[in-house]
Amino acid sequence: MRRLLLVIILAAGVMYVILHCNLWRTNGNWLPPLDIERKEELINCAFKSNISTLLNVNKLYPFLCTENFLEESKFHGSVRTELPYGVKKAERYFQLALSRLQNCELFSEDDGSFCKKCVVVGNGGVLRNRSLGETIDSYDVVIRMNNGPVIGYEDDVGRRTTFRLFYPESVFSDPVHYDPNTTAVLVVFKPQDLKWLWDLLSGQRLIRTNAFWKKPAMKMIYKSNQIRILDPAITRRAAHEWLHLPTKFAKQEKPKHPTTGLIAITFALHICSEVHLAGFKYNFSDRNSSLHYYGNDTMSLMIQNGYHDIPAEQRLLKELIDHNIVINLTEE
Repeated sequence: MRRLLLVIILAAGVMYVILHCNLWRTNGNWLPPLDIERKEELINCAFKSNISTLLNVNKLYPFLCTENFLEESKFHGSVRTELPYGVKKAERYFQLALSRLQNCELFSEDDGSFCKKCVVVGNGGVLRNRSLGETIDSYDVVIRMNNGPVIGYEDDVGRRTTFRLFYPESVFSDPVHYDPNTTAVLVVFKPQDLKWLWDLLSGQRLIRTNAFWKKPAMKMIYKSNQIRILDPAITRRAAHEWLHLPTKFAKQEKPKHPTTGLIAITFALHICSEVHLAGFKYNFSDRNSSLHYYGNDTMSLMIQNGYHDIPAEQRLLKELIDHNIVINLTEE
């Protein structure tokens, strides 16, 4: 009888371990090495209950990690899709770039709770003269994108930057914009983006730039421990699951991709317990209105841009706002 009881207990233990591992695989086991409590906290904090219903969201860790890159790419289905939203035929480039990075942590271990109240700061002209700088700086996490400057615009956009999403053609190259407290997140669109990162972090001279739509940065102002690579699965979710962009385009048709702004919002919805927006309202009725809170570009450039489906993005943002998934600080 004792032997039978022992067998039952051992079998129950084995089943528990198997079910526990499968549960983690479904709910975040691809996270980089973190203790179990911090994993559970990230998973529990990152989503409001209504986002899962509206957007059919499964949780994804946003950054690629050297130690489990291929394993997680297979799990997410990224190995079946070529760039920009997968890794197929570019695995070597991803591994080379990841080899130059020191870690893939989301928040530092001494950063306290994973439950973060975040603001995503767009580059829209609606931020001009709104004096939201102090409000923006009050958030736990401030997410910016591309080369939207802070210096000289502090009253309107704040001073702090936690994450800045970029690609080679949009990253700062002037050291005056360097911030030691910023984590720079590369959004990969082509293999050359990864080679570019590897070259700059390896001290190599960048010779060929014809693969870029405009001249990329020729030096990296961020240190390797500040840089992360966004998992293409996040961008793929924004493009296909949320915007419903086509997966294939005719030869004469320009492929459409999510804006960096929408990718930043998607990223925020994966890491934050609460997401607010600023600078995502555009005046399409006036072609001469300011496109950005900086510079002299007008809305005519956005209207002419054939690489983004701006109406689709605006509809999605309205749905997110109407369902209180995000709060718009610059809603008029």
